[in-house]
Amino acid sequence: MALSRSAVQELYTAEIDRYSSFVVIFQSRRGIQALLESSPVLRNGMRVLDAGCGFGMATFAFIDALRRKNLDYKSIDGFDLTPRMLHRFQETLDARGIPRVQLQRADVLALETLPSSWKDYDLILSASMLEYLPKPDLPQALRELHARLAPDGCMLGMITRKTPETKVLIEWWWHAQRYSKRELLRIFEGAGFRSPTFRRFPWRYFWLNRGSYVVEVRK
Repeated sequence: MALSRSAVQELYTAEIDRYSSFVVIFQSRRGIQALLESSPVLRNGMRVLDAGCGFGMATFAFIDALRRKNLDYKSIDGFDLTPRMLHRFQETLDARGIPRVQLQRADVLALETLPSSWKDYDLILSASMLEYLPKPDLPQALRELHARLAPDGCMLGMITRKTPETKVLIEWWWHAQRYSKRELLRIFEGAGFRSPTFRRFPWRYFWLNRGSYVVEVRK
């Protein structure tokens, strides 16, 4: 059973350090960075939205991937449900002196609370957020994100797949949903995205492919 939105916030407020250790153990940030470095979506001057940004795992992976390619971004916006996650994200931004990143608390099911300028993104990243929605609400969330892409924009969504490992590590431990490839194809296409493509993490992070699907979709 999916957690309520308030229960998700309480979980990540209480377990932020345990989640941080989980990310480090599985090298999730480095895996996302390697995935982005091997992806054709990166280019100079991108406007990016980190949807369900947490404490910045996907954003920092994106920034480091750009730097490896001698590229820079125009701006990055990020929202999350949990204030404590956003506070830690901001602390790391300040410590690293990273500019042009704006953060705001918001629920992906109620994005009307975001500034009106938060639209026309070249890239939307979403890692380990969509599986915390009740399955019937996932299409609505994807439609909300679809509406914020630029006409030629792209979204990379990382979402938990159904495997024996994720039954224990994700569904039981972190109380999140899991999906089959067929389910995700149907849901993304129903939300208005065209030609969903499933990407894989590079071989040196092969274990991440057992835990997550990476869906690349375009408007």
